[in-house]
Amino acid sequence: MTVESTAAQKPRRSAGTKSAASTGTTGTKRAASGAKRTGANKSPGADTQLIQLLTPEGKRVKDATYDPYVADITPEELRGLYRDMVLTRRFDAEATSLQRQGELGLWASLLGQEAAQIGSGRATREDDYVFPTYREHGVAWCRGVDPTNLLGMFRGVNNGGWDPNTNNFHLYTIVIGSQTLHATGYAMGITKDGADSAVIAYFGDGASSQGDVAESFTFSAVYNAPVVFFCQNNQWAISEPTEKQTRVPLYQRAQGYGFPGVRVDGNDVLACLAVTKWALERARRGEGPTLVEAFTYRMGAHTTSDDPTKYRADEETESWEAKDPILRMRTYLEASNHADEGFFAELEAESEALGKRVREVVRAMPDPDHFAIFENVYADGHALVDEERAQFAAYQASFADEGEDK
Repeated sequence: MTVESTAAQKPRRSAGTKSAASTGTTGTKRAASGAKRTGANKSPGADTQLIQLLTPEGKRVKDATYDPYVADITPEELRGLYRDMVLTRRFDAEATSLQRQGELGLWASLLGQEAAQIGSGRATREDDYVFPTYREHGVAWCRGVDPTNLLGMFRGVNNGGWDPNTNNFHLYTIVIGSQTLHATGYAMGITKDGADSAVIAYFGDGASSQGDVAESFTFSAVYNAPVVFFCQNNQWAISEPTEKQTRVPLYQRAQGYGFPGVRVDGNDVLACLAVTKWALERARRGEGPTLVEAFTYRMGAHTTSDDPTKYRADEETESWEAKDPILRMRTYLEASNHADEGFFAELEAESEALGKRVREVVRAMPDPDHFAIFENVYADGHALVDEERAQFAAYQASFADEGEDK
């Protein structure tokens, strides 16, 4: 699979097209059509319009508030953002393919959300701490986590596969929304320690309806915690559209808790980079939390166990294909003469090498130690865990005994 085919990859859809009325797309399309901010004196998140620095056609537009956060970005760094998105998409495509081949039990694809993750991920500092959910493969890439480590959990051979403290990147969280509580508590601890680092917590539009997220907003606001809540609004919580979860744009919920909210074009890597930098710097200055709503779209299924053609209209998906974050960035690079064919050819070769390595590493993963689940449950051990370990050992031994009887 080449970089070109990877970047242009589209999910399969059934031939039947569902009506907008049956799938609730009217509100989605209305929100997607909002104009970008242009007023120099507007405060971030003051209206419902998207922060946008790069249009779907790949044209650079100005924003007085956020331009300073990307003003010094170099052509090399722009190529780096494009490379990050392409390789993240290639890794994601390989993981989806491996699941279809029976090599993974499940996979949650990020297809279409690369700009939101790479832009925000590259905005973090090394000493910041990241709390992901289970779809932040691009953020993990930015934090230096080997992508093959992400696959162990989905293959069932480990519970995460990386040390969170090595890259300040927490293990994936399957319980929806609970990582926002962890992030808030960690951020409150940072304040007590007197550090100037910040925390960023990722979650989706579906998780925004969870009580854990509401509690996190309350505590972070009251204690002025240095945390950025980064919501990737891909508009579908599995089969539930956003308009069935909220009557206002998600970023406006921050107002009720007493801190700023801002909506950014989640398919614009430059805008996501700038807005997240702004929010993180605000947190480091002691100005408290921020809610960033990255308005994007999940181009594929919720997970590989899902069939989005049962609840989404073909027209909706096709309209978002035209806003592809990778294609718009490539258009910008070519129009600005920031990248030549040699760069794209080298990246294509790198993409192929990554795909091959992912396949080889996954298929070579050893079976897990059956007793690893009992490790690190308590820092100093626990009698109940010892008892459960002994019971499990006896259970395992019973299979050997049955073999001997035969």
